[in-house]
Amino acid sequence: MPELPEVETIRGQLAPLIEGRRLRRVEILDPRWSRPLAPGELAAALEGRRVLRLARRGKYLVWALEGEVYLAQHLRMTGALLWNPGDEPAHTRVRIELEPPARVIITDPRRFGTGELLLGEQALEEFFAARLGLEPFDERFTVEHVRALARGRRAPIKALLLDQRRVAGVGNIYADEALFRAGVHPRRPAGRLTAAQCEALRAGLIEALGAGIGARGASIDDFRHIDGVRGSFQDEFLIHRREGERCVRCGREVSKLVVAGRGTYVCESCQPRPRAAARHASKRLDPTA
Repeated sequence: MPELPEVETIRGQLAPLIEGRRLRRVEILDPRWSRPLAPGELAAALEGRRVLRLARRGKYLVWALEGEVYLAQHLRMTGALLWNPGDEPAHTRVRIELEPPARVIITDPRRFGTGELLLGEQALEEFFAARLGLEPFDERFTVEHVRALARGRRAPIKALLLDQRRVAGVGNIYADEALFRAGVHPRRPAGRLTAAQCEALRAGLIEALGAGIGARGASIDDFRHIDGVRGSFQDEFLIHRREGERCVRCGREVSKLVVAGRGTYVCESCQPRPRAAARHASKRLDPTA
């Protein structure tokens, strides 16, 4: 799934191309994309309006149009935006024709992507307030904020990072990369993080996300730039998808676990197991325990 760096890459590439243009025609081929509105209703609300700004909130692209009309677009697992493709791409869900003439095509093989119409700035803010916490680049995302998020929570810290209502923009890749940088085991209960670990985790999140943006995203499966080119952050992973390889820091073999229902990569030398988890693992290995 595209995470904050991938969506920011798309925003940075597309914004200078569409800002100031008008949406001449919006053709929604997949009714699932516009729910709860019918495709024609959403298209009618967008057509003829000039794009003032293309922004991003967490993993959402936000099309800000004339008249305080907003389109909050989520790519979900396999969504992509293509700029002026030569041939009709496979799995096209939405066609947007712009004035001066240009085309944006939204493709989505698994059809999980969405476009939400929001009328007015208050509706926009309420929409995101109900769905997103702060993102790590926000100046309010301080060490104290991380400590407050974690305080009293028994769930694994990785589950907290994946909860968009708590931390916006972070998914499986960047949670693994941030936890490795912080030296925190993904199964550590969030409420048991020390002040030093909260500080290291905040820094690790900012560093991992910044590296992802610098590499223009990670293309493991479906993510592509607006011209179809792949990102390159997958070539810079420190821990994610490195199962069986040697840790880049200590040389121990990288393991793969399941945490919060997601495949999770960890070096259990650099990221020591919390004591309860370590005891549980020892009992499984020792039949006399």
